[in-house]
Amino acid sequence: MRTSSSEALASRGSAGDPLRRRPVSAATRARVEDAVRRLGYQADPSARGLRTQRTDTIGLVVPDITNPFNTELAAGIQAVAYARGLLTVVCEAPMTDGPQLPAVLGQLTAPRLDGIVLGRFGAQRADLDLIAGSGARLVRLGTRIADGPGDVVRGAETEGMRGLVRYLVGERGYRRIGFIGGEAGVEPGCERYEGYRQALAEAGRAVPEDLAVWTGFTREGGRAGAARLLDAAEPPDAVVCANDLIAIGALDVARERGLDVPGQLAVTGYDDIDAASMVSPALTTVINPAREIGRSAARLLIDRLDADEGPAREVVLTHQVVRRTSA
Repeated sequence: MRTSSSEALASRGSAGDPLRRRPVSAATRARVEDAVRRLGYQADPSARGLRTQRTDTIGLVVPDITNPFNTELAAGIQAVAYARGLLTVVCEAPMTDGPQLPAVLGQLTAPRLDGIVLGRFGAQRADLDLIAGSGARLVRLGTRIADGPGDVVRGAETEGMRGLVRYLVGERGYRRIGFIGGEAGVEPGCERYEGYRQALAEAGRAVPEDLAVWTGFTREGGRAGAARLLDAAEPPDAVVCANDLIAIGALDVARERGLDVPGQLAVTGYDDIDAASMVSPALTTVINPAREIGRSAARLLIDRLDADEGPAREVVLTHQVVRRTSA
């Protein structure tokens, strides 16, 4: 009895499933599955990737892995990614070493990760094009949708800082408010500075340019910035800082100089990391929901992996002032 070519193809089954190339009895399948369990066999992800063209891995790039905000960010990403069977790789590209970012991105795109969350500020268009050109999906953090390819997750940075400065001016009555930012020209410090500037302008105050300094998003940056402000001919009675680590550094300097906080100098932060409520006095700050930012970024990436369709999307998370004893 002859078999037609179409019948022969049907009998072979799917080439992607070896057990379906020819009929397998229930008893034989049961023996194979039992052997798999006893031997602890695991499918090789790299072999599966050759077929699916996916690595089941996403990357997160941050400027400082010791910053507690970035730890929470990574935890949020991993929680969502792990539930979908994806591995998360976290890499550091310090702001003080510009060439390191292209190098890190080159390492991540060489094996073509499925997606990259870029939480490192100061990226150039060439960096973004490298990611997009590799085929990896991209989510950028803390930037604007118009600034490059990929989806965006950001906080309402300007609004958050504006609300904080309004509180210092309207409810607390501070008159001369200084600002300590991170690296000059780098987000999110610029957005937070804009909120500071807007709140002072709304209150009919001139923006004291001599009381705005740029250092780094670190405790040491806060120490250096606070020292410069307090050495001014007319020092501030309040200092708003672009993140909580900067504010903790400013508290160090106030303590060393014997200043009462908030009696002689109010100090505020931004992000509400765990340490903000543990220092003395506890920091007045703004909640920047790091874990939810991470979750949102991971969801956007996974959506793109499932169906990479439609225009770029932007998720904006609201911020909230937390009133404690430092201001």
